[in-house]
Formats: sequence, structure tokens, C-alpha cells
Amino acid sequence: MNDINNSFGKGSVTSLGSAGGALVETFPSGCLTLDFALGGGLPKGRIVEIYGPESGGKTTLGLHAIAEVQKAGGNAMLVDAEHAFDPAYSKALGVDVENLIIPVSALTPRAEIEIGVYYGNPEVTSGGIALKFFASLRLEIHPIGKIKSAKGDEDVGLKVRVRVQKSKGCGLSALLPLRVILGIKA
Repeated sequence: MNDINNSFGKGSVTSLGSAGGALVETFPSGCLTLDFALGGGLPKGRIVEIYGPESGGKTTLGLHAIAEVQKAGGNAMLVDAEHAFDPAYSKALGVDVENLIIPVSALTPRAEIEIGVYYGNPEVTSGGIALKFFASLRLEIHPIGKIKSAKGDEDVGLKVRVRVQKSKGCGLSALLPLRVILGIKA
């Protein structure tokens, strides 16, 4: 180890025991049930992929998590692979859009997404296998019902099922029923 540190700089390699522990810090997702199932929340500084059919609550769940990170003073990045980012909706969920990091180009060009919608499997995520490989956490979300207003005249949210497809942290494949309220923190 000394030879490598001398060649490449102090701290290039270290033993796990001296690295300050292998525990991954977490942050709240905005959903207590999900945080409990994941052993504390979403992994800090790691790639989290949320995928599923359109209008399934992916964006809302992701934006709630981003709002939680920002509330705690952290930075968050949104890779909008569907090219559907809505600043007004994000603000309504508590996201500080002025400080949200968004890459100049998303993972997949719009034309490829449209081709996939018409000809491909909507359950297959874009970006090939790289995203699946690099993500520390993969959450598959599916709508299973609607939540109506108190008067019953409008949809205010979704009942969804979230499956933990991959977790390098909690090591379980949970299936969770959740409620995603649209436009407000629930």
C-alpha cells in the first residue's frame, strides 16, 4: 500500500478498517414506509434509479426525495431520461429548482424514447445495462389505483406498488404498497 500511495498520492488506497467504516449514509425519500424498508432511506452520493410505466408516480417520488436532500442542505441531480421535467410541479413539491442540477443532455434522445414507446418494452429502462449496473438502488414503481379527493370529484394521488429490484445497502427485495399524493407533500 505504501508503494501505491507514494506513486499516486496519499489516500490513493487504504484498508477498509481505516476508511472510516463501510456504512453508507442515507437521506429521507419523503416516504416513511420506503425509508423503513430500505433501512433508513436512499443512499447518499449513489445512483438511484426509479422506473416503471408512464404516469406511475416515478417523477413525484423522485422529486420528493430531491426536496428532502435540498432541505438538509445537500445537492441533488435529476437525470430526466423522459424529457418531462416541470419546474412548476417541482416547486409545488418543495424542490429548489434554482439549485437543482440537471445535465445538459439526458441519457436518451427524445426520438429514441418515442421509438421505445411504440416498439419496445416499456418496462426496460433506457441506457442499456450500464444504469442497472452502476445504480446502488433500483426501484420499480407501478400504479395500482387512484386516490380521490374528500369530495370524490378529482384524483389527488396514486396508490402504487414499489418493488426494490436492486439494493446494495439493505439487501432485500421488498414489495411495498405506497401512496403518492400529487402536488403536495403527504
